[in-house]
Amino acid sequence: MHIAVLMLVFMTMANPAWAEATKPVKLVVLGDSLSAGLGLPAQEAFPQKLQKSLQAKGIAVDMINAGVSGDTTSGGRDRLDWSVPEGTEGVIVELGANDALRGIDPDLARAALSDIVQRLKARKIAVMLCGMVAPPNYGADYAARFNSIYPDLAKQFDVPLYPFFLEGVAADAKLNQADGIHPTAAGVDIIVGNIMPSVEAFLRNISEQRR
Repeated sequence: MHIAVLMLVFMTMANPAWAEATKPVKLVVLGDSLSAGLGLPAQEAFPQKLQKSLQAKGIAVDMINAGVSGDTTSGGRDRLDWSVPEGTEGVIVELGANDALRGIDPDLARAALSDIVQRLKARKIAVMLCGMVAPPNYGADYAARFNSIYPDLAKQFDVPLYPFFLEGVAADAKLNQADGIHPTAAGVDIIVGNIMPSVEAFLRNISEQRR
């Protein structure tokens, strides 16, 4: 009986905010082949490796890999509602590489990403943008117009930005598959290691918003 009373007292004293903080954060990575893990086993894809690294630090997340190979920013916008289910608390947006590779008008990419961020925010879902950099073959003007999309939108909508998703991996033959575009498993490890502080800050902010 004595133990039962002690347990009851403990449960009464339990801090709801603490209990809430231990609930896994429901996270979606909305992306293209770079997050889908093209050419890699499923467990080597970016969202899965990110989840594993977070768990190793004691940060619980329920992760959905909503990466679709070949997707543009417009493609991500078109499937947004069914890719991000109800109850999602945060979305990491990794889109734009295919727009840049195909030379799609940066104004279209900007409009699609803007729409994605606005619609997620309207649903009270936190957003983190991952920036992309245009390849040099479309010229300096195209690159300037494309590359400015991400910092501009991050500032406009007050959302965190990881400046370049492929930082430390792009153009390194040892860290990319034969196509020179998609990271190897080792490349994904580097991406995860580099982005971790930004994701941790993003998740900390989500947890604080719960209280």
